[in-house]
Amino acid sequence: MSMLTLYNSLNTFLYLAALLFGMGVYGMVTHRTLIGMLISSELILVAASINFMAFNRFTAPDPTTGQIFTLFIMAIAAAEAAIGLSIVIAVYRNYKSVDTEDLVDLKG
Repeated sequence: MSMLTLYNSLNTFLYLAALLFGMGVYGMVTHRTLIGMLISSELILVAASINFMAFNRFTAPDPTTGQIFTLFIMAIAAAEAAIGLSIVIAVYRNYKSVDTEDLVDLKG
């Protein structure tokens, strides 16, 4: 099987997205720090973007639909990273730790 055949297959992109999504979910479950959870959530968003682009390339009649959804996902990921890191910095200033088990006394 040549590389061109793999590149022109929807299943290749879906397997890659499923792998990234699984790594992201595994990271969300196992990481104890907020930074690790933030990176894992970014992996989940990347998997969704790959799915949109793959379905856009192979099945969509309009070639811009999946690209627009992917741009929205990228904007959401950037906003999530900015807000998430600012929350992590604020939590570290107050508790001197970014471990999620140390933050059980937060109210809200």
